[in-house]
Amino acid sequence: MKFSSRMTVAIHILLYLAEYEQEEKVTSEVLADTTGVNAVNIRKTLQLLKQAGFIEIRRGIGGACLKKAPEDITVKDIFDAVEDSQEDLFHMHEHPNTNCPVGRSIKGVLDGHLDAWKCLLMQQMQNVTLKDLFVEMQDEMKKHP
Repeated sequence: MKFSSRMTVAIHILLYLAEYEQEEKVTSEVLADTTGVNAVNIRKTLQLLKQAGFIEIRRGIGGACLKKAPEDITVKDIFDAVEDSQEDLFHMHEHPNTNCPVGRSIKGVLDGHLDAWKCLLMQQMQNVTLKDLFVEMQDEMKKHP
């Protein structure tokens, strides 16, 4: 199963802002360069982050900056801001063969587990803030200057 990269791109953007917004004008082109993501997609993500109240986009002088403190933004907040929904986080395959004993049983076996796993993941994401990730990033930057 593959998850969208929107959340990781959003975290990358927010960490870049936390690190560099005081030093440079952070534009979608700058963010496209650091993330390796097309500037059009960066602008879409910036709009979602703005709607969530995490950033502001400066009119006139341009560039983006954090509007909310990193310690006040959780990874779950970011996920909720940029992903479509938690509903299909784990998606059950739609057409198991009901003529097969496993196919008849699989939905009943997995439904409760999938919900529990989703809850655990959301709890973990709620326990990590952008500030936590920023501190980890600073440590990584020291290891790999």
